[in-house]
Amino acid sequence: MNGPEREAAGARPAIPVNGSAGAPHRPRLLVLRALGLGDLLAGVPALRALRRAFPGHETVLATPAELAPLVRASGAVDTLLPASAPGRAVPEITGWHGPPPQVAVDLHGKGPQSMRALAALSPGRLLAFAADDGPRWYAGEHERDRWCRLLAWYGIPADPADLRLPPPAAACPAPGAVLLHPGAGSLARRWPVERYAAVAAGLRRAGHRVVVTGGAHEYDLLARLAKSAGLPDADVHGEPPLERLSALVAGASAVVSGDTGVAHLAVAHGTPSVTLFGPVPPALWGPPPLERHRVLWHPGPPGDPHGHRPDPLLLRIRPEEVLEALSLLPEVRTG
Repeated sequence: MNGPEREAAGARPAIPVNGSAGAPHRPRLLVLRALGLGDLLAGVPALRALRRAFPGHETVLATPAELAPLVRASGAVDTLLPASAPGRAVPEITGWHGPPPQVAVDLHGKGPQSMRALAALSPGRLLAFAADDGPRWYAGEHERDRWCRLLAWYGIPADPADLRLPPPAAACPAPGAVLLHPGAGSLARRWPVERYAAVAAGLRRAGHRVVVTGGAHEYDLLARLAKSAGLPDADVHGEPPLERLSALVAGASAVVSGDTGVAHLAVAHGTPSVTLFGPVPPALWGPPPLERHRVLWHPGPPGDPHGHRPDPLLLRIRPEEVLEALSLLPEVRTG
């Protein structure tokens, strides 16, 4: 499919995210990581390593267009090529114009589907787990470590701790508040809203302002939480734009959430956090081992992270544990 045919098929135009995007006569590096917010942030160390390894290339990232503010903040990308698919499927990479990329990197999955999406563009060099010269994929590896190891295999040093983002330009609407994010991409990772309400009540008794955020289709969830905890409308932020969400997280005294993108955003901004894990253990997606990031996890038999009901391991976590974990953070006192 050539350029005009892709446009006719509905391809979205590329988005410049760096002042040097689209500079003529530069070789291009294409990276595929067309997943969600947490996936993008877990991939920042690898993206920055690629930027250092290929400083003369225009780095093009195939990822959802709505992530543009954080792609820009990473400082590692010149151009965003909109790409997305339902769930964690592999999208077709459309909208690519001009010669094939000199280098293509599969940061999307173990392949072969994701690698084939890049191979269809006939890149000069392809780095991927599924490539003939690629490393072995380990299912039990932490997400940040996995992609840094892929690059190291190809002689590109990468630091999994290179996660921090600069402060957002937007002002925080609720500086110093404790932010609760009750939603998650699946019901299996969604701690009951009644328990979030109990945490909110405990925080408010201790004199803390509490704000809540949610994603698409979570307005009813936030309304239940706000009503149960007696929160004013001004402290309920349903589906805020990414810039606003980033500002809320960066300006919070602490963030409480499940294993979802907001937890990664707290790590990126250095905001203290308490993350509730289940069914996926923190060994796969947890924050770095820093005092300001606490995880709650009750080990047990693995469950389905895409299940349709809260996972039994997640349900073992009680509101009292969350309040205790918050009390261990220097910024939050609950008693």
